[in-house]
Amino acid sequence: MTEKNQHYDVVVIGGGLVGGSFALLLAGQNRQQNLRILLVDAMPLATAAGEPDFDARSTALSWGSHLIYRQAGLWDDLASHACAIKDIHVSDRGHFGAARLHNTDVDVSALGFVIENRHLAATLNKRLLEHPDIEVCSPASVQRVRHTATGMQIEVQGQDQVASTIDASLMVLADGGRSDICSQLGIQLERKPYQQHALICNVAFEHPHQGLAFERFTDTGPLAVLPLSDTEQEHRGALVWTVAEQEAAAITQLPEAGFLHALQERFGTRLGRFTRAGARSLYPLTLMLAREQIRPGLVLLGNVAHTLHPVAGQGLNLALRDADALAQALAEQAETHGAAAVGDYLMLEQYLQAQQSDQNLTVMFSDLTTRLFANRNPAMAAGRNLGLLFMDVMPPAKQWFARQAMGLR
Repeated sequence: MTEKNQHYDVVVIGGGLVGGSFALLLAGQNRQQNLRILLVDAMPLATAAGEPDFDARSTALSWGSHLIYRQAGLWDDLASHACAIKDIHVSDRGHFGAARLHNTDVDVSALGFVIENRHLAATLNKRLLEHPDIEVCSPASVQRVRHTATGMQIEVQGQDQVASTIDASLMVLADGGRSDICSQLGIQLERKPYQQHALICNVAFEHPHQGLAFERFTDTGPLAVLPLSDTEQEHRGALVWTVAEQEAAAITQLPEAGFLHALQERFGTRLGRFTRAGARSLYPLTLMLAREQIRPGLVLLGNVAHTLHPVAGQGLNLALRDADALAQALAEQAETHGAAAVGDYLMLEQYLQAQQSDQNLTVMFSDLTTRLFANRNPAMAAGRNLGLLFMDVMPPAKQWFARQAMGLR
């Protein structure tokens, strides 16, 4: 930004996976409307993926998210780094119930894909910095925001410590679940702690995964192993292990041999023997929902709008569906009523109403699944295992579950 006071039609706060994806989706719809788009992020946007790393963190993209990226012209750059999920195996440790979802059940080449964050972020950032319709301001911090009669006013301070005041017809807030701006605006959040932590690390094992993802429910919480691209010497997967709050620190601090033994005991031997565990990270888990996702001139996207339990890997995928729907709604609004109307509350309300059923179902799906399989009541355990068996033998039930996991409305 070269001027102290500027006007943009849409200002995106947060250049992470959600904010960056939304900016590109909107710009892709922006061929005739000439919307002025600015993206502001606190960190520089890295365009290099870096060297291969056993501990690289990854993201599970649903089939629906893959379609969104394909439509945006991004998938060709991502495909070579993505590991396809061909099958999903769902089981309940110590009980008879299990269900298997296959890509052939729903006639697709994959149920989803797992991609390392470094490749996903580098691809998005490179496109953002190259796109002629997107201006990027990073690293930069947002000092304050306020509502105006025509949208939002945003004070941004760049790395030169010079503050610029920006007027925006619409501000899209995508700066994560711990948003200072959300607090500054007085938007209240509903929080439901799960009394659980997610332990995340990469693991190596004896047998090739063959594109199989595992979702296993244990007495300490859900445990997922997602397929990653193999290294030259090892078969590799991404572990997301949900553990009780009071047990989290002890499990995390176990020596590697003790950790692998505990993991093997909970997971079983479907991948053979676990041979290595990478660096472990621990995150407290809370269902968090913003009481307001829209205001005149304002939309919340991603974790700042809804932070979900990672049990079914739905968080980013739901955010991408929201981002895609919002980009289409804004492009149509600009074409019909002009760029200045992209912050119109009625239009934003229509967008949110259209997304509400998807959001409600996805939140309920992840929340109830977590609570159902965390319940150790014997009658509840028998009921959920019968449910898994029913789903495994009934094609309509299996297809519904598969479509939900695939992010298809």
